[in-house]
Amino acid sequence: MSEDSNSLNFIEHIIEEDLRNGMSKDLLKFRFPPEPNGYLHIGHTKAIGISFGIGVIYNAPVNLRFDDTNPAKEEQEYVDAIKRDIAWLGYTWENELYSSDYFQQLYDWAVQLIKDGKAYVDSQSSEAIAEQKGTPTQVGVNSPFRERSVAENLDLFERMKNGEFKAGTHVLRAKIDMEDPNMLMRDPIMYRILHEHHHRTGDTWCIYPMYDWTHGESDYIEQISHSLCSLEFKPHRKLYNWFKEQVYPYSSDALPLLPKQREFARLNLSYTIMSKRKLLKLVEDGIVSGWDDPRMPTISGLRRRGYTPNAIRQFVKKVGVAKRENVIDVSLLEFCIREDLNKTAPRVMAVLNPVKVIITNYPEGKEEWLDAENNPEDRDAGYRKVPFGPELFIEREDFKEDAGKNYFRLKLDGEVRLKNAYIIKANSVLKDDHGVIQEIHCTYSEDTSRKVKGTLHWVSKIHAIEADVRIYDRLFMDENPDGHQDKDFMEFINPNSLKESLAYLEPSLKQARPGDRFQFQRLGYFCVDMDSADDKLVFNKTVGLRDSWAKQKPQKTPATPQPQRKAISVIQQLGKKYTNLPDEKRLKVRSEILELAENVTYEELEPLFATAVKKAGTRIAVMLTLGVLLKRGQKTNDTISTFVTKALQDKNELLIQEAQLLISENEGIT
Repeated sequence: MSEDSNSLNFIEHIIEEDLRNGMSKDLLKFRFPPEPNGYLHIGHTKAIGISFGIGVIYNAPVNLRFDDTNPAKEEQEYVDAIKRDIAWLGYTWENELYSSDYFQQLYDWAVQLIKDGKAYVDSQSSEAIAEQKGTPTQVGVNSPFRERSVAENLDLFERMKNGEFKAGTHVLRAKIDMEDPNMLMRDPIMYRILHEHHHRTGDTWCIYPMYDWTHGESDYIEQISHSLCSLEFKPHRKLYNWFKEQVYPYSSDALPLLPKQREFARLNLSYTIMSKRKLLKLVEDGIVSGWDDPRMPTISGLRRRGYTPNAIRQFVKKVGVAKRENVIDVSLLEFCIREDLNKTAPRVMAVLNPVKVIITNYPEGKEEWLDAENNPEDRDAGYRKVPFGPELFIEREDFKEDAGKNYFRLKLDGEVRLKNAYIIKANSVLKDDHGVIQEIHCTYSEDTSRKVKGTLHWVSKIHAIEADVRIYDRLFMDENPDGHQDKDFMEFINPNSLKESLAYLEPSLKQARPGDRFQFQRLGYFCVDMDSADDKLVFNKTVGLRDSWAKQKPQKTPATPQPQRKAISVIQQLGKKYTNLPDEKRLKVRSEILELAENVTYEELEPLFATAVKKAGTRIAVMLTLGVLLKRGQKTNDTISTFVTKALQDKNELLIQEAQLLISENEGIT
């Protein structure tokens, strides 16, 4: 590798050390070994990224090997979904392999172990075997069948294979040490009887190898150099090594390389369940529509929701490779998709909760097609035409009859700018018998040079196309839904994780196809769902423009009263190291600044507009605080415009992004 050794993760350090100690680079080979008993989820993306990423770095092959040793829970559907998901993420495997490819070899080696006195058939119940294993502080007890003769063991094992016994009557166990401090070494089970149809081998076998016996020996057969797995398998490493060392003398000429198992911390995500068994329960209980429901943390679900391969790969990169378990805030994943779609998603206008606007002074019979920028982040994205006429739809939430001076959306006798169009003024409303506003009567002005605080999105009523929109939120309301001993994870299901509405969209979206992604301006990012038909589009909300959960988190209160620092001082302090923080930490600090900004006045903030150029972190903190003040009603002025303009000219990408976001939400600032 050409990278400086300080930039390597610990797995790369291990590989580099092996190469320095004489291992040929040509011997490097890796694998990703999923069990086809469910769909891959976001937790698997780390293992996928590590194994395939290492393969790319060292130009080494990576096998996709399905651990298909439990036919009762495995299906071809899962095999197909796993292959589809890995390919979608952008990775290519060298060979598609299956543990079942090695059933005969594993059986032959097991027979040899019996002959060498290293394995025996145990005829006890599973309960008795478990009881005899002992505890971490108490040694186990030998099975009464441990000293069976080699001949009897060979006979019973062959008859097990031939289907002469019912499930549960016999197992094959390795003969190691019932007093080993590692309980996995206390004569582990190698084979059990299962009269189940296998999705690949059919009914050829009725005994199936256990994971610990299969996993390491499959690595050995494939001559995997480094077997990378998550931390829960660290206690298994001793058994992994014992098994491979026993079979090595049988095949050392043909298979000279012994694999090395190394473990990394798995990916845990807040507000998320990672257990495939529990994800299956969500599917079977009808909580979600299937494994690819956009609320599911599966790769298929994320894809359907609108996530991109690049966003997920960037997320895995930001999480990094660690040796200790931790929980990653789901807001980091949401940040990655926002960042990606901000650069690539075309901007369009859609109204989800419409109220009709009638422009009373618009010339009768007139219709205009106005220019609208497709993506300010992409100069090559160009412009599109959007129709404008006398009747429009705007969001119902964007109008109030009676509003205070700090309300800058549309109100009676108030003006707003329509995105890409004109300035309108609300003059009167028409209500139904229940007092619900049905129409807002406005006049428009073609003088768009005037500064107007609020900017609204809209669609032309007669040109709008209808679409079903699914607004998805987090599936669980608790940060750690699986972390309560006294409560079931199902108790934390978010009853509002899905809301559906009929929306009105600008006509350019008529040609949208499943998988297309857009930014609905002022609303968030949306993706065309596969349920769409030619006569009715269906959109899934991918993520909002901002983290809507940050303010909902309960705040910890100190046990004893603490002298309170001014919010502006804390914001300055947080800003000092802002640009040097890792992405996940920076997101948390960003949320803290936004919360603190609620307690800052403009008079406190304005002096910080003069912060030195080199203090980019502080300037970002000021920009975030300014955004909150503007939402609270602070009017723009020349000082604000100058500050934002200078930020746009800066070299710091984070500062530029925050300035651009501020402008997109507060048109007329510069």
